[in-house]
Amino acid sequence: MSDITRLIIVAVGGQGNLLASSVLGEAALLAGIPLRMSEIHGMAQRGGVVESALVFGNAQSTIISDGEADVLLGFEPSETLRALNKCNARTVVITNLSPLPPFTVAIGKGVYPDIGELQQIIREKTARLIAMNAVDLAKTAGNVLSVNMVLLGALIQTGILPVTADHVITAIRTKTKAAFVDINTRAFDLGVEAALRQ
Repeated sequence: MSDITRLIIVAVGGQGNLLASSVLGEAALLAGIPLRMSEIHGMAQRGGVVESALVFGNAQSTIISDGEADVLLGFEPSETLRALNKCNARTVVITNLSPLPPFTVAIGKGVYPDIGELQQIIREKTARLIAMNAVDLAKTAGNVLSVNMVLLGALIQTGILPVTADHVITAIRTKTKAAFVDINTRAFDLGVEAALRQ
C-alpha cells in the first residue's frame, strides 16, 4: 500500500479554494510531508470552476486521473457531482450542500440537480459522503467567506490526510490575514464537529 494520498478540491471562483490549498500546503510542510499541487482555473473570476489536485507523499506527478482520488472536497454541490469521475468505490467525499447555481441556471438554460438525488448518486459510487451546509456554519463562525475553513475542518476530521488539525490551525494562522484568524479557526472547528456528527 502506498503512502500517497490524492485529494481533489473543486470550487467555484471566489469560494476560497486557493487559500484552502495554500493552508494544506503549509500544513504538509509543517508535517514534513512532500506535497505536489496543481490548479486548473476555469473562468475563476466569473464564478467559473477552480479545481486543485493535491498529492501528499512521494508521488512523481500532480495529475490525478479518473478514479484515482482518495478524497474529493467539493465547495459547491453540483461541482462535487461533476468531479465524481475522479472517485472510486473507496473515495471519501466531503461536500458543501449550499448551492451556488451556475450562470446557465440563473438564465433558465440549465436545471440545477436535486440536492437529495445528488447525495444519493455520490453515496452509491463512493465509500463515504460527508455533506453539510458549510455556508450556514461559516455564518455561525462569523464570516460567510470562511466556507473554505469549515470544509477543511471536515476534511481533516476524516483522518485521511497525513496532516493533523494542529498543523492546519498553525497554517491558518500564518496564511490568513490577522483579522480573520479567529473566525477561520472557529470555522475550522465547526467543520470538524459537523463531520464528527456524520
